[in-house]
Formats: sequence, structure tokens, C-alpha cells
Amino acid sequence: MQRRRLGKSAIVVSDICMGTMTFGSQTDEAEAHRILDACFDAGIDFYDTAEGYPVPPDVKWVGRTEEIVGRWLKTKPRDAIILATKVSGPSHVWFKSPLRSGMTALDRRNIITAVEASLTKLRTDYIDLYQTHWPDHDLPYEETMEVLDELVRAGKIRILGCSNETSWGLMKSLAAAEAVGGARYETIQNNFSLNNRRFEDELAQVCRQEKISLIPYSPIGGGVLSGKYNDGARPEGARFTRYLGMEGRQAAMGRRFVNDKSLASTARFAEIAKEAGISPVTLSVAWSKQHDFVASTIVGVSKFDQLAEILAAADLVLEPETMKAIDKVSKEIMYPMG
Repeated sequence: MQRRRLGKSAIVVSDICMGTMTFGSQTDEAEAHRILDACFDAGIDFYDTAEGYPVPPDVKWVGRTEEIVGRWLKTKPRDAIILATKVSGPSHVWFKSPLRSGMTALDRRNIITAVEASLTKLRTDYIDLYQTHWPDHDLPYEETMEVLDELVRAGKIRILGCSNETSWGLMKSLAAAEAVGGARYETIQNNFSLNNRRFEDELAQVCRQEKISLIPYSPIGGGVLSGKYNDGARPEGARFTRYLGMEGRQAAMGRRFVNDKSLASTARFAEIAKEAGISPVTLSVAWSKQHDFVASTIVGVSKFDQLAEILAAADLVLEPETMKAIDKVSKEIMYPMG
């Protein structure tokens, strides 16, 4: 397992990170711990969760993921694990959090409340990487960055990151951190995959110039790049099978991930994977890791038997011909996810 630095911080992590957002909904605790143990044994030392998990967001189980991860964490040496979690962003935009009666924000009260609750559920006295789950572009970044810096100085957080952020927002946050003389975001966690390469348009350049690391989520396109939704298939229990049968945000997300263009590009990538002698899942994870602005690729499974194809990407470097074939598909089927 290769290791890379997060931003300009002292923290170095495995270049595969295990995400946990299905733990407590799709995945029960015993299976979750089995998955986490296998990842740890394979050399993965970086684990990502959030106060709002598991998905889909629901008041009946919100916070359960951190509790599951926390109980597992007690079975391992704490300093052998790099643990990341997130504070929910504002609920007045496209998404309403089930936490705090939907009154989440990135102000002082909410951030401190969220940190203390996460520390309790995770059964730890510090969080290695603390991230804002989505931004509030109407709230002054100085307020958010100031309280986050106080928590770093208090030793409750080691470094900071953001998620689902824009180029403008990331640069604004850096200016705010400099203005208050405090800690900055060292990482950004955004969607990035063979089916969604928009990060390369602008944000990749910000990361390169400002020495910020991308830790991409959904490298397998939410499972779409495995091919399991192709030819009209709707696997029982799969996330987007459920989402496409729901309304509102979940239905919109399902259509974004599973559509004619995304399925067409997925079929082409499957051909490239076959030519390379690997599975589409292994191809997708290896491709994600093979970017200079990426520190660690966040993967996720709901079942233990899904893990092998992901771990097969460890230390795998795709040949130049394979990368060129992938780029050709991306140019011919542009922005499958919009």
C-alpha cells in the first residue's frame, strides 16, 4: 500500500481510504467490523465517516455509523488509525440534515456541538481530519475557520478539510484562514470518478498550486462503474435501485449517477478493463489513485465480498495505453453525470 501526505500537514496516509457511509443502514455492525478488519490487515490506515451517516439520511439511524466505527476503533491501537469525520453543513440549501432538528450550520455552536458528539460516538479524544461536509457560501468563512482553528489548538482536531466545495469556496477559505491566522483546509473531499471528471476542470489546479490534497469519494461511481446497473439491471438492495424508487433529492441523485450516458461510458470502461486483465472496479480505483493531486481514494462497500476487487488496485499502476483509452472515452462521452 502506497502512502501520501495530506496537503502540507504532518499526516501521511494509505492511498486507499475506507469509507463507511453504509454502515448502520445497508451494512450491519458485524459485517462492518469484518470489512474494517480486512482493510486494516491489508494495510489501509485511513478511515472516513461523518456525523450524518449512514445513508440515506434518516433520523431513525443518523449517527449510527460513527458508533459502529467507534466500537471497532477500540480494538486497534489508536495511533495506528487516521480517522476522518465531518460536521454537517447548512440545511437551508439543497439538503436537510436529520441532525439537530435540521438546524445544522457551520457556525460556532453547531461545530462545537458536532465535534463533541463525534468524539463521544467514536470513543476517542481526538479526530485526525475534521471536515465540513458541505459549504455555506453565505456565511463568512472567517467564522467557520476561526472556531475550527480553536479546536485544532485545543488538540481535539489535528487537521482540517472540506467536502463538496467549489473553487471559489476553497480559495475563499484559504484567504479566511490566513486572515484569522489559523489552520487551513489541507484536504478537499469531492466526487471524482471515470464518470465524473469535473474536478479536473478547475479544482485540480487549485489543489496543485495551494498544495491541497483531494481525497475523492465515489471512485466507482456509487457502484455504477462495476456495471451492475447496465442493460436495465436494478440489483435488489443496491443504493440507486432504492434511490430511483424514492422522491426528491435521492431520486435526483439516482438519475445523476444512473443514466444513458453514464451507462454507455461504463460499458466502454468495462471493455478497457477486460483488455487490461482487471475488473472494472479495480480499473476505477487504480485510475483515481493515479493523479498527482489525489492523496487517498475513498472506497466503500456494503458487503465483505465486494472488497477483493478494490484491494486489487493497491500498488497497481495503469499502463499509458490504458490511460489513453480511458481519456478517449471521456472525450467522446463528456460529463456523463452532468
